[in-house]
Amino acid sequence: MIVLATLLFWASIAAIIYHHAVYPVLLRRLAARRPAPPATTAAPAAAALPQVTLVIPAYQEAAFIGAKLLDCARLDYPRDRLTVIVACDGCTDGTVEAARAALAAPDCAGLHARILDFPVNRGKVAVLNEVIGGIAEGIVGLSDVSASLSPDSLRRAAGHFADPQVGVVAATYALRAAGSAGEASYWRYQTRIKVDEAALGGPIGVHGAFYLFRRALWEPLEPDTINDDVILPTRILARGARAVYDTQMVATEEERTEQAQEFRRRVRIGSGNVQQALRLWPLASPRRPGLAFIFLSGKALRAFTPFLLVLALAANAVLALGGSGYYQFLLAGQIGFYTLAVIAMLQPGGMPRLARLAAYFTEGHMAGLIGGWRQITGQDKGRWGRAGQSIVTVNEHTDFIHPVVRIGKRACDIVLGAMALVVLGIAYIPVALAIKLTSPGPVFYRQLRVGQAEPTLTRLFYLYKFRTMYIDAEKRGAVWASANDPRVTPIGRFMRKTRIDELPQALNVLQGDMSIIGPRPERPVFFQKLETEIPFYVERTFGVKPGITGLAQVNQGYDASIEDVRSKVSYDHAYAMRLMDPMDWIKTDLWIILRTFTTMILGRGQ
Repeated sequence: MIVLATLLFWASIAAIIYHHAVYPVLLRRLAARRPAPPATTAAPAAAALPQVTLVIPAYQEAAFIGAKLLDCARLDYPRDRLTVIVACDGCTDGTVEAARAALAAPDCAGLHARILDFPVNRGKVAVLNEVIGGIAEGIVGLSDVSASLSPDSLRRAAGHFADPQVGVVAATYALRAAGSAGEASYWRYQTRIKVDEAALGGPIGVHGAFYLFRRALWEPLEPDTINDDVILPTRILARGARAVYDTQMVATEEERTEQAQEFRRRVRIGSGNVQQALRLWPLASPRRPGLAFIFLSGKALRAFTPFLLVLALAANAVLALGGSGYYQFLLAGQIGFYTLAVIAMLQPGGMPRLARLAAYFTEGHMAGLIGGWRQITGQDKGRWGRAGQSIVTVNEHTDFIHPVVRIGKRACDIVLGAMALVVLGIAYIPVALAIKLTSPGPVFYRQLRVGQAEPTLTRLFYLYKFRTMYIDAEKRGAVWASANDPRVTPIGRFMRKTRIDELPQALNVLQGDMSIIGPRPERPVFFQKLETEIPFYVERTFGVKPGITGLAQVNQGYDASIEDVRSKVSYDHAYAMRLMDPMDWIKTDLWIILRTFTTMILGRGQ
């Protein structure tokens, strides 16, 4: 186990350092040695300019669509060779009406524009497939509603497309006002990377704010595609075409990104990164070594870096528990770094630049971890919404838990669940032997429990534990636990006091049935009775997954009566109230985790 943990730790650390530090330097040096392609930015004569169709997908963009159309009208390109299509995907906020009003204004006079009003929201990719499929020929451009374009963008793009080998032209990305220092640094870093990638073999993905491609090279995207700005241009690149990344063509993000919407956006990018790594694997072919190097070192490794960070932390914890002072020092360093990042996330205003960058790094990879896990487990279906929306839905019903809390809570579940799974792997053999030697029966115990409640259903799941009771302990019916319960085995009593019996629930957490922290999952046999006798009992898990530990669990032991449960319900509702504010949630969860570890170490469980 120690050898395996050592290999996993150093392999993860090496991959992380390579992706973040070695790859950019190596890429820069390799790109510098590659001769620059011939300049083709001089636009052809007006008569030779290609037909350009600029597609603007829109969902709930009433506040911004007017400014976007005005920006299109200011582009320096012949009106008879430019068509603008606003594709409204089930907009219900007046986007269509706002677009029509903008086109009727004098400033947009002469702009050849069409508004396509799709009444049902189907998702961005479905709309793009239909709209682009209806364009016969020429150059197609895609641009976000919130991005303004440099006036000469289309002429510069036409100059690049004069080379028949060029299949994609991408603009660089700029922020009118960055949401944080970390965000500004991140986009400067991304711009440098894409410039070097383009010089070496082509950028793996472009900025979705604005890019163009030849219609003849386009093929429909899978309906669940998350990041069209990576899959679409990269597949054109894989077919042998060349991509150009022009730093003089600028798409400026006009909408300032707030912390909550930035986190949600990065979760979606994280999901897309994993999807891209799985779907674009042919790019790793050695037949195009430059492109393979870029794909494997950049896009593929970036997708799985969040998982490597968790693996490095878990493996480091295992090695530190082995008594090595060296690994204990490294673990303290990791914990210190993440602690600094969390503090900077909670108090972004008064922290030094290094702390804010640590926070951006940690928050970004936390979002990537959530998004990647959602993609691997099939939870992301490619639907879209405005980044600034503050209300989210779960199963098409309003979710009143703060979106940052819901996303952050799932991230913590994945990280802590993965660490608990590592501990489970270490503890399994001695615990299994102890269970087998002290009582007949299986090592694990599986029991049906009541999970998260929703407006139209209450979910059930099987909870996993190490067996702590004798076989057929409840052959006469289910009863609550009691002090010195005779049904509990000797080793089971120890496991309950130290909470070791709960370790297999890491599987329930990673599967999404449970959370690390939440209300205790009740058995269905007791549920109906409790719902009848205790007001608001069923609401305790409304929109909230049950937890391995929780506010009620650390304040009370196992339930022995209806009155015990009645008392716990108040704790469960108090915890749910904390989920409405990110700061309250973080403080409460940290306190619960501290109390839980104290219970485990001191053996105060029941």
